[in-house]
Amino acid sequence: MAFNQAYAAYQKTNVTTASQGRLVVLLYEAAVKNLNAALGFLDAEDNIKPGDIENFTKMIQKTQAIISELEVSLDMQQGGDIAKNLMSLYLYFNSELTSVSFNHSSEKIRFIKNMMTELLGAWRTASESTSNAPASTSMQNHSALNIEG
Repeated sequence: MAFNQAYAAYQKTNVTTASQGRLVVLLYEAAVKNLNAALGFLDAEDNIKPGDIENFTKMIQKTQAIISELEVSLDMQQGGDIAKNLMSLYLYFNSELTSVSFNHSSEKIRFIKNMMTELLGAWRTASESTSNAPASTSMQNHSALNIEG
């Protein structure tokens, strides 16, 4: 029990002191983790055991919440084509994940996971730049979003 509280405190500190780039990396990492967990509930024929349907759905919904958070964090006025392209991708990902909630397609989950993994690599590189400013308080105060799997 004490370990869980200490870990939760560490995670909270990690998020509240992170740069904007690091926050995006944390969101991507959590999304990929959730997609991997969702894949773990599917068998070779994309079936889910009845007892795992709720957990599968929870992982998909958490991923969608993360993607929605990424959407609203885009600066469409300053971001130019990059922001527009990311918005299109995020909308596509959430649309596909809505369909996955019903048809349990591991192929679609893997595709989205692979795309998000590629974007994660790009964001990791960008966040390691020394020009990253601390996160704004508006991003730090999104406590309703639980990125943990």
